[in-house]
Amino acid sequence: MQVEIWSDVVCPWCYLGKRRFEAALDGFAHSEEIELRWKSFELDPGARSRTAEDDNERDDYADRLARKYGTSRAGAQQMLDTMTAAAAAEGLDFHFEKAIRANTFNAHQVIHLAAEWSVQDAVKERLLRGYFSEGEAVGDPTVLARLAAEAGLDADEVRQALADQRYAGAVRADQAEAARLGISAVPFFVVDRRYGIAGAQPAAEILQVLQRSWAQSHPLTVVTPPDVQGAISP
Repeated sequence: MQVEIWSDVVCPWCYLGKRRFEAALDGFAHSEEIELRWKSFELDPGARSRTAEDDNERDDYADRLARKYGTSRAGAQQMLDTMTAAAAAEGLDFHFEKAIRANTFNAHQVIHLAAEWSVQDAVKERLLRGYFSEGEAVGDPTVLARLAAEAGLDADEVRQALADQRYAGAVRADQAEAARLGISAVPFFVVDRRYGIAGAQPAAEILQVLQRSWAQSHPLTVVTPPDVQGAISP
């Protein structure tokens, strides 16, 4: 059974959604038969990346959030505190004060490369943790190569793929597909092209969808001999 997840590496709900999906898989009897594919979605395609060297100039996350939603900085900080608490409940350690603004187009290219080497989930996890917990500049190609190497990719291949923009078309194709499916916010889970799950839903709800989709794609066929004994009908 295939599960495709559209998300971004600078999306806090996407990180929570990943953890909740993993919790759902822990309770799913057929988790070993899930084919997981991470798909590209940019929350802010026009974002300007800051590099690790720009760290001392990083702008304030709460200020950016306040501008985006037209609220006060205090209101934005309250949103971040609520998000941080929700993340902690899932075992995640968020530090928005460390976050470095990033354009994520190249990060998505690295995730496509990772799929070819069967380490896509590990690379996705490393980039999410780098951005939300460690203040890594995930828009910086040098940082991307280092983080991807820590998750199982070859750093030189990452650098070359980014220099060539080898997976730019694949990223754009994911985004076009999201538009065709009506996906306008992330995370968004597509289960076997039967069900869509919008947002970081609780693990129990994700599990129900997995079970329902599995039952529909693997119906039980009962073979009963004509002379079967011991069966009682209502």
